[in-house]
Order: sequence, then C-alpha cells, then structure tokens
Amino acid sequence: MTLHDPDGLHQRISALLARERAALLSGDLHAVGALAGEKEALAAQLERLGPEAFAATQSLGEAARRNQALLDGALQGIRLAAARLSAYRRLHGAMETYDPQGRKTTIAGILAHKVERRA
Repeated sequence: MTLHDPDGLHQRISALLARERAALLSGDLHAVGALAGEKEALAAQLERLGPEAFAATQSLGEAARRNQALLDGALQGIRLAAARLSAYRRLHGAMETYDPQGRKTTIAGILAHKVERRA
C-alpha cells in the first residue's frame, strides 16, 4: 500500500476496527490496548492521504463511533466496579448511619486481627 492507495488503507482500517470490536465485545481489554499503536499509525496514514481520499474512507466513521461507544461502556463498567470495591473497603473500617432520633452513629466494621508469628 502506498500513500496514494485509499482503498488499501480503508481495508486495513476496517479490519483493525473489526478486530477492536471483537476484542471489546469479548472483554479483552489487553487486546484493545495492543491495537492502539497500529490504530495510531493507520490514522497518521489516513491524515496524509488528504481531502481527496475522504470519500473512500468516510464509511469508517460509523465503525469507529460504534467501537467508541463500546469502549465508553467498558470504561464505565470499570469505574463502577472500582467504586464498588472502594465502598466495600470503606465498610470494612466503619459505617456511618443514623439512629431513630436522627443522630449520626458510627458502626464499627470488620476488624482484621492478625497474629504475627516469629520463629
């Protein structure tokens, strides 16, 4: 593929977006990360083609937007899981609640008693 081959570039980008979509749908975020370098290189080649090749590659936008929506969903899921784990860790220390009179009360959480053994 030369710099003046928009059809070849279109095929390579389309194949990359299909691999990225498959990785996102299967939850393989490592594979998504591994594709980032190749994606950047192809985007740079796309920029070098110039506006005359825009029509040949315009259809890639929908596939890229679809993958972006999947990636946004995966990131939201990761953030929610991290928040849930953080809340769980906080509950291990103590939990604040209100008694029947409306006063704030702290309930002690699970205390981890560790015994250190030395020889």
